[in-house]
Amino acid sequence: MPTEELRQDADRYLMNTYARSPISIVRGRGSKVYDLEGREYLDFVAGIAVNVLGHGHPDLVAAIQKQAQQLLHASNLYYTEPQTKLAKMLVEHSFAKKVFFCNSGAEANETAIKLARRYAHQKYGAERYEIITMLQSFHGRTMATLTATGQEKVQKGFEPLLPGFTYVPFNNLSAVEQAVSSKTAAILLEPVQGEGGVRVADKSYLKGLRELCRQRDLLLIFDEVQTGVGRTGTLFAYEQLGVAPDVMTLGKGLGGGLPIGACLATEEAAAALEPGTHASTFGGNPVSCAAGLAVLRTLLEGRVLEHGRRMGDYLAHGLQDIKDRLPIVKEVRGLGLLQGMELTVDGKSVVTDCLARGLLINCTAERVLRFVPPLIITQADIDRLLDILNQVLGKRI
Repeated sequence: MPTEELRQDADRYLMNTYARSPISIVRGRGSKVYDLEGREYLDFVAGIAVNVLGHGHPDLVAAIQKQAQQLLHASNLYYTEPQTKLAKMLVEHSFAKKVFFCNSGAEANETAIKLARRYAHQKYGAERYEIITMLQSFHGRTMATLTATGQEKVQKGFEPLLPGFTYVPFNNLSAVEQAVSSKTAAILLEPVQGEGGVRVADKSYLKGLRELCRQRDLLLIFDEVQTGVGRTGTLFAYEQLGVAPDVMTLGKGLGGGLPIGACLATEEAAAALEPGTHASTFGGNPVSCAAGLAVLRTLLEGRVLEHGRRMGDYLAHGLQDIKDRLPIVKEVRGLGLLQGMELTVDGKSVVTDCLARGLLINCTAERVLRFVPPLIITQADIDRLLDILNQVLGKRI
């Protein structure tokens, strides 16, 4: 089907919820994707931080194929091996003792919100239900998670929002301390704000939150949907920020391209959810969990995590070099292979110009170019990205 015909059919039959680029991606290999006309694109979007092993990774494909032949789906009324094995592997490599599986990062955050409220209800009664979140945060687009999201543009038109959420500035400990009340149940934040412009939490800030939660018996929840699964150079971002949460949510990269979400928690926090309090028909799907196992094994045993850490450093230095030479770049910030470049101008036209040169990137917070390539990205790929950015940004001076 020609691209124009496909676009016309998509516009006719799909709800208009995405601002799509005018290309149709049909296949991928490694760090590259290809459109209907056979044009190649270097992929620094990776499904928005999803394809951590790139496209068509043989170990991931083999695991999916093998599981698909054995069992596609079984109810959570029964035990399944891939789900149990993935939960065990996540627990063995994190602070957590228990895992709940769902189908996306938003669902994982829904789980965390429900868990936090029920935990507080059981210990202190129904008057303790509020959750503090950060301005410019992003936690999903369900009613609870868009309410938790500290961005009015995401919430507009969906009022009335759910009660019980308070917003404070990111990286501002005193603001959180002032917001805590007798009604507060938990604090929810991203270690690195992704949609909010790739902003990294200060270590001192996180340590302050940890101590505040200890003093007031609040749950500290880290949304690692975007930062988790090797994206920042360690398996989870909290490992290098010096603070472990009580609850952590995952999604995106965990399935390597298949839909999956997870909510991880300490023994005490997880005990708040009992049979009948929360569930997911497709959560912990055998095929998605088999994919998750393949992703984690490849990251941990195949030296991909170490490689991604080196490439993250190389990318950050390359972007900083551009900033030092081009006044159009205001700041470079990030962690690992989650990097942002803030411009002094709107970033949408830059994304369009990069697309025309065979490079896929995206823009958050209007002026921040976001780079979230597969963790298998090469130095040559990064050099190509930097060359294209130099061309596109250089002509705007």
